[in-house]
Amino acid sequence: MWYLCAFFHRLLDYRKPEVESLAHLFGAFEDDHQNGDVSYNLQWKLPLHHHPDSPFHFVNLPSEKIARNIANRSILVKGMYELWGEGGSYEELRDSVLSFVDGRKLPCLESGTTFRITVDSFGKAISLKEQMELIQGFSYIPFKGRVKLKDPDHNLCLIVVDNNNDGANNGLPPVVQKRFFFGREVGAADRKLIPTYQLKSRTYLGPTAMDAEMAFLMANQALATPGKLIYDPFVGTGSILVAAAHFGAMTMGADIDIRVVRDGRGPDCNVWSNFKQYGLPMPVALLRADNNLPPWRPGLKEIFDAIICDPPYGVRAGGRKSGGRKLLKGTVAPYVVPDDKRTGHIPSTGAYCLVECVHDLLDLAARMLIMGGRLVFFYPVLREDDSSENHFPEHPCFKLICSSEQILSSRYSRVLLTMVKTGPYTEEIAEAARVKHLEFKENHLKWLEDGNLHSAVFSPSNAQLMEEAGDSKFLKDPRPKYRGKYV
Repeated sequence: MWYLCAFFHRLLDYRKPEVESLAHLFGAFEDDHQNGDVSYNLQWKLPLHHHPDSPFHFVNLPSEKIARNIANRSILVKGMYELWGEGGSYEELRDSVLSFVDGRKLPCLESGTTFRITVDSFGKAISLKEQMELIQGFSYIPFKGRVKLKDPDHNLCLIVVDNNNDGANNGLPPVVQKRFFFGREVGAADRKLIPTYQLKSRTYLGPTAMDAEMAFLMANQALATPGKLIYDPFVGTGSILVAAAHFGAMTMGADIDIRVVRDGRGPDCNVWSNFKQYGLPMPVALLRADNNLPPWRPGLKEIFDAIICDPPYGVRAGGRKSGGRKLLKGTVAPYVVPDDKRTGHIPSTGAYCLVECVHDLLDLAARMLIMGGRLVFFYPVLREDDSSENHFPEHPCFKLICSSEQILSSRYSRVLLTMVKTGPYTEEIAEAARVKHLEFKENHLKWLEDGNLHSAVFSPSNAQLMEEAGDSKFLKDPRPKYRGKYV
C-alpha cells in the first residue's frame, strides 16, 4: 500500500536509506544471502510537481504495521500518513477526500472514537486563524466521534505545501504548484531522543564525539535491536555505542588510546559513565586494541551482528597504530617492555594513513561479521575532485547498499557507507589481506604521504588561488544550495 512519507527537511541523502534499512529490520524484505540475492530497495515516487529534494515522497510498504514501526523508530521521518486525498486547490482536495474508499475512513468516523485535525505547512507559515478556518472546512466529513486534542484515537493531518510565488524560497527546494494533502497519521518519529542525548549534556566528551542525531541514524542503518552484538573499533568516548544501546543492542568497543577506554577523566567521567547517565546497559567490554593489529585469536570469526564506526581520517584527529615513529621507519628493532615497567605503561604509536585504516577495517569486518551483518562507517571525500563519480572502498565479501553524503565544508564531505556481508571470509581473501598488510608496513612513509587528507583539506584551494589572482567570476558555485543539503 502507498503511504505519504513526510520527512524533516535536513540530511537529505540520509532519508530514504534510513527508511529502507528500517523496512528491512521490520520484515519488509526477504533475503537470500547465500546466493548473494540481497534487495533493500523500496518503491518511491514523488507527488505531482515536486522537486526530488522535497520532504514529501510516496512509499510502497507491505502493511500499516510496518509503516508505523518505521515511522516510530525513524529519526528523519516527521510523519507517515494513509493519504485520503490530495489536490492543487481546496476544492480538488475535497473531491479527492470524498472519493476515497469509505471502508478505509469508517474506523475514524465511528461514534465511540476520538480524533483531532492538525495543520502542517511547508514553505510558508500559516496563522492560527487560517488553521482554524481550514479545519472547519472539513465539515463535509461525517465525523461521529468527539474531538480530543491530547492522545486521540486518530490523528488526521492537513499538509499545505506552498509554491513560494514571492520568489524567495528561503533555501527550500522549489515547488511549482501549491499542493494540499490530507490523511490519517500512521506513525511519527520521536525527536525527543535528540535533546535527551545531545552532546552538550553528555558527561564525557572528546573532540570527535559523534552528535546524537547522526549516531542514531548510524544505529538504524546497522539495524540495532535487542540481542544483537555491535562493535565499534574506534570507540573514543562511546557516542555511537550509546545510540546502539538505546535500541537494546549489546555493545563492545575498542580504542588504541588506553587513557580513553581505561581512565577517562576520572571514576565518574569516562566511557562507562556515559552509559550510566542514560540508564543504558553497559558495554560487554571496552578494549585497548589496535585496528592494525586486532587482538582476536586465530580461528575466531563471525561474532558481531554489525560494526559501526567513524574511522580517523586526519582532519580533526589523525589515525594512530602501534609502533612509534622509529619502529615504523625501521630505525629501531621491536622490543619487549620489561615487567617492572609495564604498570602504567602507555604504548607508543605512529601515524596511520586512511587507506591502510580502511583496508584493515574491511578485513576485520569480513572476518568478524556474521553473514548478512552490516558495516556502517564514514568515508571522507574531497569535493574539489574533477571526477563526477566517487570511488568507495570495495571488498569481495561485501555489497554496498547505500551511500549518504554530509557536506562539511566547501573542501570536503563525509559519506556514510552501509555495506552488507554477502560472501564468506575464505583463506584466499585472508592471504590477500596479509600480503597487503605487509605492503603497507614496508612502504609506511609512502602511504602516509599519499593518503594525507589533512593537507588536501587545509591547503589553499583552487578557488582561493583564483581569487588572489583576481578571477572572481569563476568562484560562484552554480549548484543550488538547499538548507537540508548543508546541514
